[in-house]
Amino acid sequence: MDIQAIKRQWKEEEAQAHIHGWDFSHIHGRYEEEEDLPWDYKAVVRAYLKDDMRLLDMDTGGGEFLLSLGHPFERTAATEGYPPNVELCRKELLPRGIDFREMTDPSKMPFEPETFDIVINRHGSYHIPELWRVLKKGSFFITEQVGEDNDRELVDLLLPGTPKPFPGLNLDRQRGLFEQVGFAVQRAEECFRPIRFYDVGALVWFARIIEWEFPGFSVEGCFDRLLEAQRILKEKGAVEGTIHRYLLAVQKLEDG
Repeated sequence: MDIQAIKRQWKEEEAQAHIHGWDFSHIHGRYEEEEDLPWDYKAVVRAYLKDDMRLLDMDTGGGEFLLSLGHPFERTAATEGYPPNVELCRKELLPRGIDFREMTDPSKMPFEPETFDIVINRHGSYHIPELWRVLKKGSFFITEQVGEDNDRELVDLLLPGTPKPFPGLNLDRQRGLFEQVGFAVQRAEECFRPIRFYDVGALVWFARIIEWEFPGFSVEGCFDRLLEAQRILKEKGAVEGTIHRYLLAVQKLEDG
């Protein structure tokens, strides 16, 4: 093993760790996750979404998933706070007539009360009282979230002792918080599934992109731990961790 050559390769991956929208194609085929979730998020959304509904997609990324729904643009809104994605949304969503608005704080949603029939949110932040405010009576909030225990084995491998970035993001806790406000839970599921990396360079790229889970990660600072990951890869054929996901569909009751 040429240690310095490997280090150079990993640093090249580190330097390329940028994404456009939410595009992981750089490591396509080099890792796998979410291949076997027990639900299909798009199918769940479609089960509730009707053409005459006013729809909001929170933290839409580059709008890729939102556009795939084919909802009438004049009844569609979206928010995003990550600056590169904000610019992308302005180019891709606004010309279509989608009501796109920059939003960095989910506790201050830039919409009037009781605006939406359905709000969706995949892997973005939310603030339950604000959701209650912007949703019409009888309307729905549907979310798939990354749970607090996501990727913990990988974090512990590269950055031992790193605390969870979002404690309390689990199904039981979040379900209870929605119910306290007055939402009725229509669907609630949680799962833990494998995530596998088939080369350590892909793991380097991933750790740099997911900086909130791997704070302060760098090839230089974590090189010994990356060599351990390489040893595991050689022995087992993959570096494996566990993803944590939960799904909630809730309804704002008429008499809430």
